Amino acid sequence: MTKALTLLGLESSCDDTAAAVVRRTDAGTEVLASVVFGQAELHSAFGGVVPEIAARAHTEKLDTSVQQALEAAGVTLADLDAVAVTAGPGLIGGVLAGVMCAKGICAATGLPLVGVNHLAGHALTPRMTDDIAFPYLMLLVSGGHCQFLVVRGPDDFSRLGGTIDDAPGEAFDKVARLLGLPQPGGPSVEAEAAKGNATRFRMPRPLLDRDDCNLSFSGLKTALLRARDGVIAEKGGLTRADRADLCAGFQEAVVEVLAAKLRRALSIYLEERPDVPTVAVAGGVAANGAIRAALEQVAAEAGAAFVAPPLRFCTDNAAMIAYAGIELFEGGQRDDMTLAARPRWPLDRSGPAMLGSGKKGAKA
Repeated sequence: MTKALTLLGLESSCDDTAAAVVRRTDAGTEVLASVVFGQAELHSAFGGVVPEIAARAHTEKLDTSVQQALEAAGVTLADLDAVAVTAGPGLIGGVLAGVMCAKGICAATGLPLVGVNHLAGHALTPRMTDDIAFPYLMLLVSGGHCQFLVVRGPDDFSRLGGTIDDAPGEAFDKVARLLGLPQPGGPSVEAEAAKGNATRFRMPRPLLDRDDCNLSFSGLKTALLRARDGVIAEKGGLTRADRADLCAGFQEAVVEVLAAKLRRALSIYLEERPDVPTVAVAGGVAANGAIRAALEQVAAEAGAAFVAPPLRFCTDNAAMIAYAGIELFEGGQRDDMTLAARPRWPLDRSGPAMLGSGKKGAKA
């Protein structure tokens, strides 16, 4: 590449409205600006994300986020080479808001439009932050998704396995609600777990008896519910120590399951004999310190490098969308005004659906 590419990225797939400007040159990639408007306060009273509220908030904040990102980056629309936008998967109202905003910018300026898979944004983040080479093994672990992927190119993903029910982030959120902890559940449960005794409540380790890379977390939530109810029946309520111990037991089970399944995924990935074997992790749950430490240890045992992007790029953001757009743009992808917002969009289009299928296609 000889010409610098500067892209505006938009992200609105769930409850974060984000815009970013990313530039790639022969010298590397630079995030010129990254703006994120969270919606935690809007959804806190409901114990989770309300799609209609999220979509309305996106429409109110998208133009503001774009303006702030451009100003922070010190560029104008005339300085951009293209606009990249999350076109799915996600909550359809939010995805649609982002796609329509991007289309409006491109229609007004004549800039090319690049539709990006939200999951590809996460999966390509380690290349933006650490410039790692293909192929690498990616654990994408977030509030709505959990997959082991071999990433061979910006649009070339092979899924080795993933969750057959709840994603880890979803399980953390549900556990937080069961224990009266604030949302988002991941940070709340992690903070409580740090104060607890992980050996007091022994939670199940689902699917460890299966020699594959698939995972299940729904049963962990049920196991914690029963343990909680047992304590309440015995004592008439939960103490702070009880809550911390429940969180610690739950988190340890998640950590052990992810580590064990990563070992299996690594054995498959290493059969490709990559020149520089690399394990990368991204997604909101990758911000959990205990999970990161366990995964890094597994990678070290296998002699693979371990890459975990900075926390601000693990949760939903638009820099990852802009960067993925750069890689796709360099490969020749251009979309037009027929670009559709997609609630479902699996990365590995050749593999069977993990979570079933419907009229709109495979869920994941």
